Amino acid sequence: MSVNSKHAFDSAPLNSKIDSDLEVELWRGSFSTKSMVGSWLMAVVVSALVFLAINLVRELRVNGTVWLYGVVVVALIWSVLILGATYRKLSQRFELTTQRLKHRDGILFRTLSRMELIDVDDVFYRQGPIQALLGVGDIIVMTSDKTHPKLVLRGIDRVDQVVDLMDDARRKERRRRGLHVNN
Repeated sequence: MSVNSKHAFDSAPLNSKIDSDLEVELWRGSFSTKSMVGSWLMAVVVSALVFLAINLVRELRVNGTVWLYGVVVVALIWSVLILGATYRKLSQRFELTTQRLKHRDGILFRTLSRMELIDVDDVFYRQGPIQALLGVGDIIVMTSDKTHPKLVLRGIDRVDQVVDLMDDARRKERRRRGLHVNN
């Protein structure tokens, strides 16, 4: 009986070592279209101004094709915004684990980058005024990684919480591996 308890006792440190090496997903995200609200508002203002100008020109009976040009300009503005938001939403994926930050980019031709959290030197975010009201922003990750010394995660929802999560995970991983943790 003492032999069984001895084996159970000896295997406990091994199990805790294995558990500490497990990589667990902490957060998964992608581009949030909420970060483009300022662009959408600007497009509404520009569209309204174009249509007001078209009505003014039409009242002056200058040229009948002005209406067509105005519609094309407004359609181009909205098409660029919608296509840009769709591309960013579909092409960029991010995943934070207890050990790494993974970044997938592309739709047809994909690139997957993995960055060790111990290589992350600093993480912070920036927001415009409208983004701050909506809680979205861009996360900037400064690293000692050669492929991505500066990685920008654009349009991240709940940006302040995600940055805190990244920083905490970075600190824990550095402590786990016995590295100095910078403030």
